[in-house]
Amino acid sequence: MEIRSVEELIKSFIDILLAEKGYSANTARAYRNDLQEFFEFVKATSDDDTRSQPQAGLSCPLPEVDPLTVRKYLGLLHRRNKKTTIGRKLSALRSFFRHLLKQGIIESNPTDMILTPKQDHPIPRYLVVDEIFRLLDSIQTDDLPGLRNRAIFETFYSCGLRVSEVAGLNVFAVDHSNGMVRVLGKGSKERIVPIGKKALEAITAYRRRLETEADVPVESDGPMFLNKYQGRLSSRSIARILDKLVRACSLMVPVSPHVLRHTFATHMLDAGADLRAVQELLGHKSLSTTQKYTHVSIDRLMATYDKAHPRK
Repeated sequence: MEIRSVEELIKSFIDILLAEKGYSANTARAYRNDLQEFFEFVKATSDDDTRSQPQAGLSCPLPEVDPLTVRKYLGLLHRRNKKTTIGRKLSALRSFFRHLLKQGIIESNPTDMILTPKQDHPIPRYLVVDEIFRLLDSIQTDDLPGLRNRAIFETFYSCGLRVSEVAGLNVFAVDHSNGMVRVLGKGSKERIVPIGKKALEAITAYRRRLETEADVPVESDGPMFLNKYQGRLSSRSIARILDKLVRACSLMVPVSPHVLRHTFATHMLDAGADLRAVQELLGHKSLSTTQKYTHVSIDRLMATYDKAHPRK
């Protein structure tokens, strides 16, 4: 059998994740970084161990990895990483070694007997109704960037999309007549979600101004939200814009694009939306992922009960 370097094995594995498993580019990139970090750790520990061969770098053949090596690595991670990060890194290792076992490159999976760290489940941060309205209403719409920003964040709150989904929206994905948006989510899975009147009005105003000022036809397909060079606005740029808007309207809580998604889910459940319907709207694969938002609603319900009930 041809001896391939660690780097080549990782590349082959990542290619399969993208082409066959439908992983997003971001997830695949995170897995690649996690695997590279692990094998750099293996190289460093093997260099310190005179009993081991020093050739354990990315450009070298796959070194022997046993459960003890994996446990040492996880022990190091515990000092400086959250449990969710450690869980993801272990998941990357598990998947990689499972792939190598299936290919006949290794004889056993060194991660088989290693337990995933028990995850904490913090209650998601979100904005109350007054705060999200204050944020949206504070966006100035007297120029093209302002109209674009208003359209972006009205869409966030109206649809509960991920930042990558908002950045990836195309013009023809929005059905104005039926009030629906076609969204390409994680793993290239498509879903249809409703979009409200306020968001549609903001999108229309933005695209009309874009046509008059930048000569971009309203009816042309392509990226919905453009940067100053008329290219697709990136997820990172959207996060930076949000940060500036939050500071400008003096909200005293940290707000990220994901907080807007949490806000959408929490407000929907507070208003009586069915949990499974919210799961579909958010594009969650598992209902348990959506259920974390019910804790927020129940906490608020209990606070209201304690405040209002006469017989405490």
